[in-house]
Amino acid sequence: MRVDRRGFLAGAVALTMPAQARAATQRVTLATKMKAPRWAVMQRQLLDANAAACSAFYAKYVDGRDRLRVFERWGANDGPDDAAEATNDWFLLHALGGDDRIRDLASRFWEGHLQQFAAAKTVDVPIARDGMYHREFPVQMDWQHNAEGLTSFNVMGLSMPGNARLQERNRRFADFYTGRDPTVANYDPVRRMMRSLLNGSRGPMLREATPLDWAGDPFDPAPFHMEHGETSYQQTLDHYAEYGDVIGDNPLNLQATTLGLNAYALGGGDHYRAWALDYLGAWAERAAKNDDILPSHVRPDGSVGKDWWKGVYGWGFSPKVPQTGERENRNRVPRSITAFMGAVVMSGDMGFIDLWRRQTARINDASRSIKGTLSAPTMYGAKGWYGWKPGAYRTNGFEIWYMSQRAEDRAAAGDHPWLDFLEGRNPAYPETALAADLARIDARVKLREEDTTTPETRLADWPIGINPASVASLVQTMTGGLHIARPPWSKSSPPQGGVPLHCRLRYFDPVSRRAGVPEDIAALIHRITADSTEVTLVNLNLGAAYRLVIRGGAYGEHRIDAVTVDGRTICVGGRDVDVALDPGCGARLVLKMTRYALSPTLAFPWT
Repeated sequence: MRVDRRGFLAGAVALTMPAQARAATQRVTLATKMKAPRWAVMQRQLLDANAAACSAFYAKYVDGRDRLRVFERWGANDGPDDAAEATNDWFLLHALGGDDRIRDLASRFWEGHLQQFAAAKTVDVPIARDGMYHREFPVQMDWQHNAEGLTSFNVMGLSMPGNARLQERNRRFADFYTGRDPTVANYDPVRRMMRSLLNGSRGPMLREATPLDWAGDPFDPAPFHMEHGETSYQQTLDHYAEYGDVIGDNPLNLQATTLGLNAYALGGGDHYRAWALDYLGAWAERAAKNDDILPSHVRPDGSVGKDWWKGVYGWGFSPKVPQTGERENRNRVPRSITAFMGAVVMSGDMGFIDLWRRQTARINDASRSIKGTLSAPTMYGAKGWYGWKPGAYRTNGFEIWYMSQRAEDRAAAGDHPWLDFLEGRNPAYPETALAADLARIDARVKLREEDTTTPETRLADWPIGINPASVASLVQTMTGGLHIARPPWSKSSPPQGGVPLHCRLRYFDPVSRRAGVPEDIAALIHRITADSTEVTLVNLNLGAAYRLVIRGGAYGEHRIDAVTVDGRTICVGGRDVDVALDPGCGARLVLKMTRYALSPTLAFPWT
């Protein structure tokens, strides 16, 4: 798929003109009194509860140098990527309207952990003997784990797009993969492919990987909680006994295109978007030539052959679990859909989602009766399809529907109480979801208070399960967005880290000059369709007026064509709308929108 971006770029011309040539942002004033809805009060309570709990978490698990208090190791189980995840969702929390202190703590931790794991070195694992980070990036790992470690980094731009260090890092990290950095040969621009599943700031691994490369240096696991249940170091090695096939490209590498998206959206230049779309387009072409199935293995010469299903984390990857001796299916190809979602943000081209719909159809075409039940496969190997599960194949169904908003995709999205609310069947959902996140914070606080581990007896993945940041209900209710994370939030969604925010609306405080709703403001998205969004805004303060800016999409990619409120329609024709809320006032707004019509940016509305 060679992407023609001319039409898309033309649609953004008005937004790249000098300020004096653009139409002024339209102002909407809400002056009708509104009794404070319970969901609005709970939303503000949740923002405050998150801030308090995160501060207490930081005090316990991060030291005075802003480094994580853990036993430092290299490895896919419990390495630097897990350490980086300790403050997952803190930047997102701030971008929604959370306290500035959460952004500041998350920023401090990011800097501290970079120093921590640049200094941490292996003895036996060759690639990390001079540091687990080089040039502030993992030296060499797969993009399941690289992406997880970038979960915070990939959303920093929502809160601090003007930060020069963030801008430079995004460009530098992206250029590890664009081919523009001559010191790192991860990407082959001629063949439009990554050269290995294992890659990073020290380049690709171009040999068979060993269990040591994946598991890290020898250690005694007895004092630690081991995620996979290992009881000896040998079992950690055995977990990776079949992880050697890493040479060539793998769809997990597509997660690197998020760096291109953010580098572009932070003002780095169109070559970042051009690279990301060309690389994603190459994979779309490979799928089209492979009976509409995205292959999991591209050979070093750039070809896709009869072994298209091979590779670590591929369609045929079912390694043996050392503790049980049984094989476990670990196909991670479905996770790469999020990179194609990013392609739609960058291009406006729904063809990047169409290929996933066609793939689902091909897999369902292979369904057959298993013990009297029609079942669909989830894996493919030398003997054909396997990994049968009852019913239709629906993996990624929610993401396909969310992006397309096509009626024919709705069934594959499955059932979810949030969808029931958006479709008018579950009016209590916002309060139920917000209450669940408040309870989640309480549970995480209790875990922290009862935690008896020490830095010598906890691995880097341990604090992840205690991190109190709880934002799923806020993302849904405030932005109409997807909180794609681990564990998965819907039955058809794979668990994933490092995914940028995909949403209908986000908000800015033009007075405080920051991202997120102002203090005392709450927002609830009631309904989304292919061309409209309905949102209630309310000012809970009876004595003060506020202003906020509504933006279409996380990256301003959705054009707001018009706003209707109290029977009055105002033409907009841009990515932002300025709203003034009088004391104690609110209203329900209907926004007419053209989705994915504008070039993505993370710049604040007033810059």
